[in-house]
Amino acid sequence: MELPTQIEIKGARVHNLKNIDVNIPLHKFVAISGLSGSGKSSLAMGILYEEGSRRYLDALSTYMRRRIKQGAQADVTSVKHIPSALALRQRPSIPNERATVGTTTETFNVLRLIFSRLGSPVCPNGHRVAPSLDIAEAMSKSGEEMGQITCPTCGVKFYVPSAEDFAFNSDGACQECGGTGKVRQLDDSKLIADPNLSIEDGAVASWSLPGRNFMPSVAQHAGVRIDIPYKDLTDKEKDFVLNGPEKKYKMDFLSGTGRVFHDFNALYENAHQAVLRSAKSSKSERAQKRIAEFFTYSTCPVCHGTRLRPELLKQLVNGKNIYQVEQMQLGDLPAWSKEVLAKLPEDMHKMASSLINEFLNNLQPLLDLGLDYLTMERAGNTLSTGELQRIQLARTLRTETTGVLYVLDEPSIGLHPANVDGLIKVLRKLVDQGNSLVVVDHNVDIIKAADEIIEIGPGSGEQGGQILDQDSPEEIKKDKQSLIAPYLNGKAHLMARKVSDQVNSDQISFEVEDYFNLKDVQAGIPLNQLTSVTGFSGAGKTSLILDSLVPAIKAQDKSEPLPKQIKNFDCPINNVVSVDASPIGKSTRSTVATYTSIMDNLRKLFAKQSLAKEKHYTPSYFSYNNKEGACPTCGGTGIVTLDIQFLPDMQQTCPTCHGDRYNLGIQKIKWHDMSIVDVLNLDVNEAIPVFKRVPKIERDLQLLKEVGLDYLHLGESTPTLSGGEAQRLKLVTHLSHKQDDTLFVFDEPTIGLHPLDVKVLVEVMQKLLDQGATIITITHDLNLVVNADYMLDLGPRGGENGGRIVAQGQPLELIKDPQSLTVEYLTNYLKQFNLD
Repeated sequence: MELPTQIEIKGARVHNLKNIDVNIPLHKFVAISGLSGSGKSSLAMGILYEEGSRRYLDALSTYMRRRIKQGAQADVTSVKHIPSALALRQRPSIPNERATVGTTTETFNVLRLIFSRLGSPVCPNGHRVAPSLDIAEAMSKSGEEMGQITCPTCGVKFYVPSAEDFAFNSDGACQECGGTGKVRQLDDSKLIADPNLSIEDGAVASWSLPGRNFMPSVAQHAGVRIDIPYKDLTDKEKDFVLNGPEKKYKMDFLSGTGRVFHDFNALYENAHQAVLRSAKSSKSERAQKRIAEFFTYSTCPVCHGTRLRPELLKQLVNGKNIYQVEQMQLGDLPAWSKEVLAKLPEDMHKMASSLINEFLNNLQPLLDLGLDYLTMERAGNTLSTGELQRIQLARTLRTETTGVLYVLDEPSIGLHPANVDGLIKVLRKLVDQGNSLVVVDHNVDIIKAADEIIEIGPGSGEQGGQILDQDSPEEIKKDKQSLIAPYLNGKAHLMARKVSDQVNSDQISFEVEDYFNLKDVQAGIPLNQLTSVTGFSGAGKTSLILDSLVPAIKAQDKSEPLPKQIKNFDCPINNVVSVDASPIGKSTRSTVATYTSIMDNLRKLFAKQSLAKEKHYTPSYFSYNNKEGACPTCGGTGIVTLDIQFLPDMQQTCPTCHGDRYNLGIQKIKWHDMSIVDVLNLDVNEAIPVFKRVPKIERDLQLLKEVGLDYLHLGESTPTLSGGEAQRLKLVTHLSHKQDDTLFVFDEPTIGLHPLDVKVLVEVMQKLLDQGATIITITHDLNLVVNADYMLDLGPRGGENGGRIVAQGQPLELIKDPQSLTVEYLTNYLKQFNLD
């Protein structure tokens, strides 16, 4: 019997896929291309990954399946010959504050073993003990002698640290900070929002936290004047607000709904307690983020940021303690490891070689993927999306599996063009190990490197979802109907706007004195022009723009102190908007209509209809988020979820409203013979002529059309939009008015964008520039860089080898004499195309 050579998919209908049949070659590198929202991720993640992982889990026992979150069954007629699947998602989850590069990559686990077995400890009397087999074998002893050695100098018996003792998330945690390396303190200056306000107008910021909105009334009942500016209160009144005793006051209380509670026992919480109690009781991420604003965070005074008990730092390996090794760049660790081995006694070499080799094997994939500039002690929650995804990929490589289907969504995120070759080698290695690989990406070099390309389209949303072509890159290049072919064969037109002839002399100018790897960097951003900030991962792009410039503008607008690293700040702009491609909303209740002002205006419009007035339907009745308007069965979601015990939860269209969200009474109200359900089912193109006499709604519809979202339905759920669609939708509200005083910062804006989508995005950026805006893009995308008026390139590499401006000026001028690696890659890329 011949083994299958391809995955056979028939009748794929996930999201916008049009009942397609497609065969995916096994043991090959397959790239999926198409416009943003065309259905690439629906095929890759929604079918290949979901079905591959679900079927693997089906082979496990019921006991195990009930303890593992399972995906829903994909909407597909049949999938045959699919291997077990693993996915690397476009947006990995952000690690918590306890995670570091070392713990996330598991290199720190091996380092802890190295320090416990190969280390040089200090006895209680201060004598340093050289590394020996006695120390290495101490952990193998049993009972009370486990971990115990004798000092060869003074003869005292003592315990050496185990690998677990070096874990800052376990036994080794500093007792002061609990292993986080930081301590937090309540910042009194943040408790009072504005001393010029009265308490009833919101002077006490902490009383705006959930459940504390009645505190002003309690304070008034206790004798504090709440109707005069806070600054005019007596010292006694201020002390009561800030530090007053916890006490119950019997009083009449008026709720937000207008209901009066007589003899209500109100517990008073002063401004400090309101924050501390909220911090303990609040569970949601959003609430904790709001609470965190009242605290200042500083380095732990006991462990000084090492996270470990101070006594653990006495143990050394090759003259360094474990934190000093954590601070080394990953690229320097192989040389350090070899030095360790060379300096150990001969009788330790066999065991030490085993540990060192394991350590180096963990490191190598990280180095191959261009992460050599990272350090093990780097906090996981400070890593970029691209860095997190490459760490995931490195862990995958290390397992050396075979027979697995790997589904990768945009693995090139955050990669400098110089690192793409390394990524391609890693992808090839996965296939060479006997696995199958499906990659959704828009990087032309990655698509060229594939064995086969599947192109989905032709458009986005409803206009996509079909297989346009499937062949080798060489054959796709010849296809005149292909959307990616012009970028493979060099015939694409890269310019989407007319770049300015000269750099604007009016600029935002600032200096970052000493911040991470930035040392006295002086930067200028031209006003009302498009600037691309480029450079390797870790070169300092985020530190310069998102961590320095953006907070400085916000601080200037609020008349607050500038970030301490900012010097010589000269900025005529006071408003900054950060835009990324993250999903809009987490709930299906968020739609295109609700995200814009269309829904509010629709509700008012339908409430004016004669039947609605007759039935006393106010605008709130026309919201599916209110019980008056929502379908009673599904509560306005349009779907119902069925719990089938140990099987995955099943979602199905609501049997009462059939997915329309509204109850039948609301659907009887008509405007121009259309119910509100009929209107929400219209796409933007269909809705424009319908609302040509309703200016407020027509204006938003025209803006949606201008940003290329005219194919979206008004009732389309925003969490299902692609990154590019979400990004453009976020910009709609900014296009309707002047933006002379606004800086727009786009962080990796081309994530998930086909080169043709990048052209659309640039056209939208031009509309913002026409409104007077200033734009910064932090990017690696050369198609975007060539459309910029100005380029600021940081480098020359990442980490300690970055942090300097290595090239700045107009991109098309810089390529005439390349002075940096980024400009070299830009020059070589543009040679493939005819610029016009």
